Amino acid sequence: MTQTAPLWQWSAAEIAAATRSGALTALEVCEAAIARMEAVNPDLNAVVTELQDQARADAEALDAKDGPKGVLHGVPVTIKINVDQKGEATSNGVTAFQSVIAPEDAPVVRNLKAAGAVIIGRTNTPEFSFRADTDNDLYGRTHNPWGPHISSGGSSGGAGSAVMAGIGALAHGNDIGGSLRFPASANGAATVKPGLGRVPAFNPSQGVERGLLAQSMSVQGLLARNAADLKLSMPAMIAADPRDPFHVPLPWRGAVEPAPIRVAVTRDDFGFGLDPAVATALDRAASALSDAGYAVEEVAPPLARETGEVGYRALLGEVKALLGGDIRKYGSNAINALFEEYFRQFPPFEGTELLTALAQRSYYARAWSLFLEDYPLVLTPFLLKPFFRPGRDLEGAEGVRDALGCSHWSFIMSFLGLPAGNLPTYIAELPEGPGPIGVQIAGRRWREDLIVDAMEAIEASIPPVCDTLWVRMIKGAGSKHRERSRSKWRR
Repeated sequence: MTQTAPLWQWSAAEIAAATRSGALTALEVCEAAIARMEAVNPDLNAVVTELQDQARADAEALDAKDGPKGVLHGVPVTIKINVDQKGEATSNGVTAFQSVIAPEDAPVVRNLKAAGAVIIGRTNTPEFSFRADTDNDLYGRTHNPWGPHISSGGSSGGAGSAVMAGIGALAHGNDIGGSLRFPASANGAATVKPGLGRVPAFNPSQGVERGLLAQSMSVQGLLARNAADLKLSMPAMIAADPRDPFHVPLPWRGAVEPAPIRVAVTRDDFGFGLDPAVATALDRAASALSDAGYAVEEVAPPLARETGEVGYRALLGEVKALLGGDIRKYGSNAINALFEEYFRQFPPFEGTELLTALAQRSYYARAWSLFLEDYPLVLTPFLLKPFFRPGRDLEGAEGVRDALGCSHWSFIMSFLGLPAGNLPTYIAELPEGPGPIGVQIAGRRWREDLIVDAMEAIEASIPPVCDTLWVRMIKGAGSKHRERSRSKWRR
């Protein structure tokens, strides 16, 4: 980013370098992020709790310190509303939970603060954080900065919309079936879904423990505008916290992998069809990796469709057994109708079938572990079509197929607990307007570093899409201004 660019456009790495050197104060950066939030959030509804006063106080405290606090010193971030932040509501997008006030910070919030990040707001999520689209009766719909023709994704839709619109350089999110990767793909962000045990997780406000499969699949992460910001920030996210007894205290950087690193690329569409725009995005990513010195081969990973289907049916079985009552009691008519369609298309395993599916998870994970010995990275589509329009998942059976049936590659990595990155490699010219197309890079367990390295290699050939988006947003803002001026003149 050039030094003449507004501060809200600076990357996390650029901000941290400037604040740590003393070239900028944390308060200067904070004020720029707040101004951007106040300018664009009314149209996006990405941040549903704005924390300007606390953010300013935190930034001033950083500036008063003798030296930088951590690697994210002064970097503005947002937190998703389904994770505890002391003194704030952990509503999870549900009206009945809006008075659930967090007594303490969750580990991920604590780690971001310890690294010097400044929290400027909390971002929207769908009810129960269980949709690939972000809308709820409590806060309403979050819009995609690319335009009304594309959903903002879910469940970290507020996070994806915020970071790509310039509301903070980083956005916290989480992922159980794709909730980091869906909004990354929808909004054009970069993310890496950490593997099982990588980032400590716990909500102090929770009354009961989550189901075993949810504990094994749900992970905390970040959405950014480029892979370099993930490389900077993710090591701080993985700092240990004793409240997560299953956290794995490994360093971010693993052993050096012999070159050339082998990458398996697959175009398996599971019978849904691979849209030409997605095929183009995949081809561009594969070519960029090949040009960067990776050994890219077209190879079919093992048991792919079976793994995704068993994983999603098992997760829905656990959700139905443990959360079904709460969803019926506290959920809207829309979310209940959506779950009915989920259950029709992915019949939940119950009883002995569910226990068998949980046991089979090791079978699938072993097959993939052996495959990843030969191919440390796997390049896949994410969605098999360009991202869907807002509310598409509520449009009956076909809508759910477009939103979830086309996302088997997401479920696979979630069920296995494998790390998986997502980044845009193509901007498609859709009939309704342009939209980013994301691809997925999965990898060996605890090797998020290899994934982010590969994402950086791709971005060396295919730049991040934020500059294109911002030009579009500025033109759109100008059009709105001209329209308002004409309307005022006519009156």
